[in-house]
Amino acid sequence: MSEEVKKAIQHLERGRFVMVYDRDEREEEVDLVTPSKTITPGKIRTLRRDAGGLICVTVPPETWKKLELPYLSDLFDKTTDEYPLLREMKADDIPYDERSTFSLTVNHRDTFTGITDIDRALTIQRFAELGENLKSMSTQDAQQQFGEEFRTPGHVFLLNATEGLIAEREGHTELTTALLKLSDIYPSMTICEMLADEGDSLDEEEARVYGERNDIPLIEGKMIKKAMKDKNV
Repeated sequence: MSEEVKKAIQHLERGRFVMVYDRDEREEEVDLVTPSKTITPGKIRTLRRDAGGLICVTVPPETWKKLELPYLSDLFDKTTDEYPLLREMKADDIPYDERSTFSLTVNHRDTFTGITDIDRALTIQRFAELGENLKSMSTQDAQQQFGEEFRTPGHVFLLNATEGLIAEREGHTELTTALLKLSDIYPSMTICEMLADEGDSLDEEEARVYGERNDIPLIEGKMIKKAMKDKNV
């Protein structure tokens, strides 16, 4: 495992931020990320102020499979007879990938509007806590508990990490979930694209400057891929 990946894992284990760049000729974006288990209102504020993109939460395959948490695109496909517009709007022309990983949007039932830093932090914290406890549950019990705690639609965007992770897809959803699987942290990451003041994505070099200023390491997707291969995860 490279020193860059080791340093990133150390930061994550301390509940800090890391930046992840996917790769050239894909999205070519840097995401600011932190473990969902360690999210706080202050971190939500940092994500929306310093990153500026959409704040999302990755769902590891073992969790979304246990919950039978659907991909949003599959839900749309199943309802095209009732809502023909969804057939016309099918996302079959994504320029950087074959499929979106978006699943449901959720709010914890103890939130009010769900959008405040406090509300989103609560939703994400409870999602990570519940996710850690699903292994011993049946699907029926897991779904019941999930429904008791969360409502949909909401303001936290869940992303189903592709089964097989980076062996199947090299998006930030899979890369950041894989990065946590190299640690002992529950593998759900809260992620947000970094945007430039000009309105475009923040490029990798600008992200490095931000990282040096704030002691936040930046690693590339290829480093995570190599670390996963070396560890045989």
